[in-house]
Amino acid sequence: MYINKFMKVAAAVLLIGGGTMSAYSQGFKDGKIWLNEDGSNYFKFTLVSQIWLRNTDMNPGTTINGYAKDNYTDIGVRRARFQAFGQIADRVFIYSQIGMNNFNYSSDRKAGFFIHDIMGEYEVVKKHLSLGGGLSAWNGLTRFSAPSVGTILGVDAPLFEQSTNDVTDQFLRKLSIYAKGKLGKLDYRVVMSSPMAVQKSNGYVPTVGTYATFSAKPAKMQWHGYFQWQFLDQEANTTAYTTGTYLGAKKVFNIGAGFQFQPDAMWRAGNNGDTVESNMQHFAIDAYYDAPINAQTGTALSAYASYINFNWGRGYIRNQATMNPANGSNKPEILNGSGNGYPSFGTGNLLYGQVGYKFKNNLIGKTTLMPYASLQYAHYDRLKDNMAFWDGGINWLLKGHTSKLTFAYQSRPIYQVDAATQEAFKTDRKGSFILQYQVFLN
Repeated sequence: MYINKFMKVAAAVLLIGGGTMSAYSQGFKDGKIWLNEDGSNYFKFTLVSQIWLRNTDMNPGTTINGYAKDNYTDIGVRRARFQAFGQIADRVFIYSQIGMNNFNYSSDRKAGFFIHDIMGEYEVVKKHLSLGGGLSAWNGLTRFSAPSVGTILGVDAPLFEQSTNDVTDQFLRKLSIYAKGKLGKLDYRVVMSSPMAVQKSNGYVPTVGTYATFSAKPAKMQWHGYFQWQFLDQEANTTAYTTGTYLGAKKVFNIGAGFQFQPDAMWRAGNNGDTVESNMQHFAIDAYYDAPINAQTGTALSAYASYINFNWGRGYIRNQATMNPANGSNKPEILNGSGNGYPSFGTGNLLYGQVGYKFKNNLIGKTTLMPYASLQYAHYDRLKDNMAFWDGGINWLLKGHTSKLTFAYQSRPIYQVDAATQEAFKTDRKGSFILQYQVFLN
């Protein structure tokens, strides 16, 4: 009730101050501020909040502010996002998003929201070709290289599909120009991006070592694209973000393929004391199925699988530590680093799959349940043992994605570096329990 009142007031303010726009504005309808009589020109706001309560078995040697910890419980804001976007004129689209990620007890205080996206787009050929640019999530490689965070199947998206996340981009968003559109059942996006300076990334090391790292030289343009054939219901491509699950509201089956390429993006030390440069080049294929099983009762199935060939150069490894509850380690031989880190990115081959089943509507009062499971399985050159990270849990859909509670357990492998060969071998597994509450105004 209060939200509707707020939106109506906001619409009224725009009507009063909108100049010539006010002559044909129609007010607030269908969750949008209509800018013309039929609503084809509109502006829209969304808001999402994801809060985590988590207990983590820490990686060996983990410290928090210098104190050794092997287990820790924390509360954090995994994501908070505010979107404002719309078709503000025929053929003209604008999109912006501000927010924050991974705010917990050790974060800088009063850091505030930052710009995630700001871009403009012009529709050159109706439905078939749009051109745009700015700080944008239009990415290549895979479906979930730009996931819709409010519709994720579990507690998190497959973040490794965002291959340069916060290394040469800003939480997957890149300074880009792009082309996107639909040609029959083919949905496509092709992007040219200007990589951000690797020197600004967290944990940047300027020295050139035995294994490939991102080059500190001025970066060349990055090229990437993603193409998917949509066999059944057609998905919208208004924004870059792809839906995690429709909860049975659509019948979707897509097969996709993508790439990412940047010349001379990487470097390493050669055998003769020279510096060897190499390209960053990735290729992926994936498939997505999300559909009702019984439309009358509301049961539904969601499934996704991907294969990625990552090539960052010889021996490249990068850890993923989502909202890391720790900030130090006294065991440098542990490849994972501190807290909840694990080697998620690396040169080699990766398989990923996730599946979820939605029970019938009104299973528990007016709510229902949707259990899920996912597996990330990789053979990376530098790891003597294959890497397997799995995640399983259950969503309590209090009101679809608008209000949902998710309980999950994540299990990750621990690797130790062999001092003689510098290869890493698996020694143990650790896990985390996560309880997430999501509120999504869409």
